[in-house]
Amino acid sequence: MVKPIPRLQLQGFNNLTKALSFNIYDICYAVTPEQRQRYIEYIDEAYNAERLTEILTEVADIIGANILNVARQDYDPQGASVTILISEQPVIDRADIGREMLKDAMRESEEPAEASVVAHLDKSHITVHTYPESHPFNGISTFRADIDVATCGVISPLKALNYLIDSFESDIVIMDYRVRGATRDVKGRKHYIDHKINSIQDFLSRPIKNRYEMFDVNVYQENIFHTKMHIKDFDLDTYLFESTKTDLSFRERQRIEAQVKREIEELFHGRNLD
Repeated sequence: MVKPIPRLQLQGFNNLTKALSFNIYDICYAVTPEQRQRYIEYIDEAYNAERLTEILTEVADIIGANILNVARQDYDPQGASVTILISEQPVIDRADIGREMLKDAMRESEEPAEASVVAHLDKSHITVHTYPESHPFNGISTFRADIDVATCGVISPLKALNYLIDSFESDIVIMDYRVRGATRDVKGRKHYIDHKINSIQDFLSRPIKNRYEMFDVNVYQENIFHTKMHIKDFDLDTYLFESTKTDLSFRERQRIEAQVKREIEELFHGRNLD
């Protein structure tokens, strides 16, 4: 829960900008080239622009924002983007305006492929871009979703934190949260943040905390918070696409497990282990 600073009375509009950015990775091992292609096709279907739009619409509901506009696109050969423009207050007195606009946007776009979604708010936006890809030689396939939730005023993107992590197959999650700008109270004093936060981890549910190892780098004096997470327990079966450990020889299991663990380490730390 986002805890506001007590008894903070503002002069005019809350001018603070709060931005939450994610990289979410799903990692998979596909034994054959055909399986790698089917994995990309599966991801492209599971997280197409229509599905991403549904996720972002729910995010807008969770943070209490009103959708003004939806732009979305599926890409060829794969991936998608969605952008949603949102407002803190409804533009017209109709509670379901965002969902009606969403339905219109869905009717207008029928093309399959790579996906992106952007949601425009009058002061803020929510975006997601997906990047499915596979290694041409060693069987590793990955799916990355980049998500940005930027808000102004009292609505907070942190409220959607747990929902977003649970909405994707998240082996690795890398998050940044920043508060920018200043707002004045009725006495004219500037405030550079309007809620209490020590770490992004403060806003994670207990089940998510239990699933992940977490690592923080925070710059408190600049209101910058950074958290990296990766799944604690390693079970090779959860990373094999259309296969199980029993389909593999002991040596194959050892080799594939080493490859998958290396991929996780490199993506988590952001550098190659050469």
